[in-house]
Amino acid sequence: MALPLEKLGTTYDAVTETIDADRAKAYAAATNDDNPAYESGKYAPPVFGVVPTWQAMGLAIPEIVPTEALMMIVHGEQDMHFHQPLVPGMKLTSRSQAHSVRVSGSGTRYTIRVDSVDDSGAPVLEEYVTMFIRGMGDGESGGPDKPDHTLPEEARANKVGEFTVHVDDDQTFRYRDASGDTMPIHVDDAMAKSVGLPGIIAHGLCTMAMTSQAIIKTVADGDPSRVKRLAVRFSKNVFPGNDVVTTIYDAGEQDGRKVYVYEAHSNGDLVIANGRAEIEA
Repeated sequence: MALPLEKLGTTYDAVTETIDADRAKAYAAATNDDNPAYESGKYAPPVFGVVPTWQAMGLAIPEIVPTEALMMIVHGEQDMHFHQPLVPGMKLTSRSQAHSVRVSGSGTRYTIRVDSVDDSGAPVLEEYVTMFIRGMGDGESGGPDKPDHTLPEEARANKVGEFTVHVDDDQTFRYRDASGDTMPIHVDDAMAKSVGLPGIIAHGLCTMAMTSQAIIKTVADGDPSRVKRLAVRFSKNVFPGNDVVTTIYDAGEQDGRKVYVYEAHSNGDLVIANGRAEIEA
């Protein structure tokens, strides 16, 4: 079983959604983020951008991923480039594109690109969503490389600090309601155990939102509008009742932006790897 490389480059129908103010506030609360910029309705959390664009992203799956492989998918990476801050009331029109396929012995990585613009057609958000299909080692790779966000080892010498967020026992239920992600492994203990997990796991994007909180509060003066890029690789599962501890390193400057790289641990496991944040200077 292999993915159809001839479909790469296909662009799917546009989907238009508005950033809902109440839902953006609920999303912040569901990720334990008390930033006044969200509570006041001035901005939506950066990772909230997945909510109004997720339907568009989903259109790039059925033609590419065989039905029998859907249960083998895990969210591998998320890379978000912000051309404008996300503001409640903003209308986003998003189109997805089948971007690239990379095959390895352990499985296949399929990356979808999603581009979102505002009412005037100006770019707002560019996302690269990479799914890992476990066990699919057939076929060939194709399509362009996605933007790199590998953590440079030399940056570890420039530690900025650490930031801890606790994952509450009811976290996954609150995140489900705020985000619309109803995957049962996050809220149904029996279902999680039936697929080999020890129990309910936190949503990967909830964990990403917690690490973005660490970035914004530690190196962006609490101002989400300064965030120009957030990228992570989901490494291991996070379980309710544990902390997510984000460690941030200074990686210098690039194109007039401050670059920080980061990783996060929970209960002794590396759960977020190859984190990268680009902050407006």
